[in-house]
Amino acid sequence: MAKLTDAMKEIITTQLGWIATVKEDGTPNIGPKRSCRIYDDQTLIFNENTGGEIMKNIKRGSKVAIGYANWEKLDGYRFTGTAELHTEGKYYDEAVEWAKGKMGVPKAAVIFHIEEIYTLKSGATAGTKITE
Repeated sequence: MAKLTDAMKEIITTQLGWIATVKEDGTPNIGPKRSCRIYDDQTLIFNENTGGEIMKNIKRGSKVAIGYANWEKLDGYRFTGTAELHTEGKYYDEAVEWAKGKMGVPKAAVIFHIEEIYTLKSGATAGTKITE
C-alpha cells in the first residue's frame, strides 16, 4: 500500500475531499465528504451520513477514488483503493465519537485503504502515478 507524505497530509487536513465510486451500471458517482480524514499513513476514514449512492456502491464492492486539490497552489492528489463499510465495532465507534459536536451520528464508518496515489499538480505531470 501507498504511504501518505507530509505534503499529502497537509492537503487532506486543509481541503475538502471528494469521493468517487461507480454505480452498478458503470455510471460514475462523486460527492464531497467533509468528514474524510487521515486514519494512519496508509488509510483514510470518513463518516457515511446519508447512506446514499456512495454507500450502496461501496457495499457492492466499487473501487473508490478520493481527490483533494488546493486551488491556490494548483496542487493536489488522487488516491485510489478499496473501501470497507463498518456499522458497528471499533471503526464505527471511533466515527461516532469523532462526529460529536460536528455532525449527526453516521450510518457507517468507511475505512479507505490507499493503493495508488496520483499527482493532480497543474502542469505536464498532472495525473501521473507517484506511488503504488
